Amino acid sequence: DEPSEWEKTELDQAQVEQRIKEYNSQINSNLFMSLNKDGSYTGFIKVQLKLVRPVSVPASKRVPSVQAGRPHPQGVKRRTSFYLPKGTVKHLHILSHTRASEVIDALLRKFTVIDNPRKFALFERSEKDEQVYLRKLGDDEQPLRLRLLAGPSEKVLSFILKENETGEVNWDAFTLPELHNFLLILQREEEEHVRRLRHRYARCRQKMQEAL
Repeated sequence: DEPSEWEKTELDQAQVEQRIKEYNSQINSNLFMSLNKDGSYTGFIKVQLKLVRPVSVPASKRVPSVQAGRPHPQGVKRRTSFYLPKGTVKHLHILSHTRASEVIDALLRKFTVIDNPRKFALFERSEKDEQVYLRKLGDDEQPLRLRLLAGPSEKVLSFILKENETGEVNWDAFTLPELHNFLLILQREEEEHVRRLRHRYARCRQKMQEAL
């Protein structure tokens, strides 16, 4: 949960300008960072959405298509829940002082999701010494600043939107369709877990019989 040492680094104006030049020289796209006259800077961050639960869209909206060429044909009468495809990513153009909570709000607006933003959290992912580390960002942390400090490498730093697991879940905050979907998910997880257990014991039994 603790930020790394480089995340605690404070940069003066000259250092920010130098970091931006180094960052722009290392990327292989046009997603550059730009320094503003007031000392702030703008740039892009990429966020991967790894959501297990379905999300909800408002009444009179169609389910937003996140896959080109595959629009959703059904209109929504009141509100509906659906799963975002695995591996969904979104690029956001933000300011250096844009907070993590504002990034979450912007992502939900992009997909017209009406769930409470507090159900979600922004995480940073990093790889070091063949280990993967995840850290939940505080609401006031600035993702673009972290992106600048880390450089453009996705291994050093990437951003993930996940459910905000804070301990006990307040199930009263969810709608009936969402609760029904959660029950289906639990059933599938249970069935998969039982299948793996049966497969494991079947293999053990087979090995014993071969030994006999």
